[in-house]
Amino acid sequence: MVRFVKSVAASFWTTAALIVVVSAAAIAISVLAFDLRLSGGTGLYFVIWWIALFAVLPFGVRGQHETGEVVKGTEPGAPSYPALREKAIWNTFLSSVILVVVAGVLPLSGL
Repeated sequence: MVRFVKSVAASFWTTAALIVVVSAAAIAISVLAFDLRLSGGTGLYFVIWWIALFAVLPFGVRGQHETGEVVKGTEPGAPSYPALREKAIWNTFLSSVILVVVAGVLPLSGL
């Protein structure tokens, strides 16, 4: 799975396409299986995706001072390789699972 994510993240367009397809599939599952409206499923997914992004961003980050490759004029604690495309893909997978779980639990709570 890690190799797949790294190969997809090599291109902006493949990354964007994978994010759109996985997101649409998760929203479709939550709409069809758990009786959400399309607007509700999309809104809920949007909120979950952004909250999860802030949780996923720090994983695997190494500062320039840790790698010994400090670029002149930058903060030494700045990431040397942030891997934002890979994190966006992992975040999409995580958010899709969270959406399906939340959509399944919401009817049980009476909301």
